Amino acid sequence: MTKEDKVLVIQEIKEMLQDAKVVYVANLEGMNAAATSDFRRQAFKQNISLKVVKNTLLQKAMEQIEGVDYSEMFESFKGNSALMISETANAPAKLIQNFRKKAEIPALKAAYLQETIYVGDENLGTLANIKSREEMIGEIIGLLQSPIRNVLSALQNKEEATGKAEEAAPAEETPAAEAAPEASADATEAPSAE
Repeated sequence: MTKEDKVLVIQEIKEMLQDAKVVYVANLEGMNAAATSDFRRQAFKQNISLKVVKNTLLQKAMEQIEGVDYSEMFESFKGNSALMISETANAPAKLIQNFRKKAEIPALKAAYLQETIYVGDENLGTLANIKSREEMIGEIIGLLQSPIRNVLSALQNKEEATGKAEEAAPAEETPAAEAAPEASADATEAPSAE
């Protein structure tokens, strides 16, 4: 690879990292072509950008990103590395975890998300259990809606109870009202008969 090629690759990696909030580096070493292709396909379906990179070029690109210190990750950059960028915090971890049901690889080298760096494959479970932004928003909306639902339910139950009471009250009065006209009709008929 020429120096110009390296500069272009570093620039491409920098563009991937520039606004990334979720960055994973995985080890794909030892995966055959079919497994690697399947892994890439699944990553694409989940909107995860995946690029196999040279460790030295990845490190140089990360060193040039302003505002984020990736240096803790560098010690894990050995062997074959795949850079994974996602909008969803736990998507790459879940993808790796699901793929690992069939084989030992891919393995997590390091990850950067929510302004925290995780180094080592032992963090995979923790990262997979992190709730995505959409899941957190859904839970918050559910929590906010819960008191409103309770109030609406209480009001609805009160209206139903009041409605049933009102329906029950006229039903009781109806026989008495029907009896009263019959009595008054008997009273009017009686004097004319005499």
